[in-house]
Amino acid sequence: MAAIEQFDLDAYLDRIGRQGGRQPGLETLRGVHLAHALSLPFENLDPLSGRAPSLAPGDLMAKMIHGPRGGYCYEHNTLMWLALEALGFRVGGLAARVVLGAPTPWSRPRTHMMLRVEVPGEPEPYLADVGFGASGSLLVPIPLITGTESEGAGRRHRLLPLPSEGPLELLELQAYDRQEGAWVGQYAFTLEPFAASDYEVFNWHVGTNPRSPFTRRPYLQRTTAERHLALDGDRLTETRADGTVTEHKLSDEEEARRVVEEEFGITVPEGLTLLG
Repeated sequence: MAAIEQFDLDAYLDRIGRQGGRQPGLETLRGVHLAHALSLPFENLDPLSGRAPSLAPGDLMAKMIHGPRGGYCYEHNTLMWLALEALGFRVGGLAARVVLGAPTPWSRPRTHMMLRVEVPGEPEPYLADVGFGASGSLLVPIPLITGTESEGAGRRHRLLPLPSEGPLELLELQAYDRQEGAWVGQYAFTLEPFAASDYEVFNWHVGTNPRSPFTRRPYLQRTTAERHLALDGDRLTETRADGTVTEHKLSDEEEARRVVEEEFGITVPEGLTLLG
């Protein structure tokens, strides 16, 4: 990944509170992934302001590491890519179609970014993703092995093959929903590699297209060990670790700004209206 000299590994690890070792092994990968997922919020305030966020390493450091902000999938997983490469891992990019809430695996374009990570001493690569932002997202990476169930940080996931006419196997990441007592599809993907230039195009499209949900309403997520918070427009949803879900409708702009700043730890950019 280009311009890695603009990335400060020490500052990144300090921001996410990672105090463990730095040897490129499975323990380090899992520890960094979990610390990132529990520290940096998911948010779309740049697209809501009318612009796609920069994916340049220096800009990501200024915004998410030194500034009181989060980001969406391209920002989160670009940071993770830089961090893992700095730690000595071999990393490649993947892209998926989000199937959560979609009628078919083909209903949406392939715009979600994830990472394929090779781990020294492990026979199979791992799927890493700190930028999905949903209550069923990965908190720790999982092996890229079809049909194997993985559990980590209180969440269960599995990869299943889907019917496909393409030359590559199509995989669906599924998360176990405790409240529903069922497996729920999150996104579908192949192992075709994607480059930073591909994500620049995806980022511009998702961040500026007036039909994109990220340009139309606030969408924020924050995960802690005890709960997952999601703000979608004026609806705040809390999912507890035991699966209990509560919802609250925000009353006005003042409450929305307070929730974003106090509950998500994000400073709202000057001049931005959250509830249009």
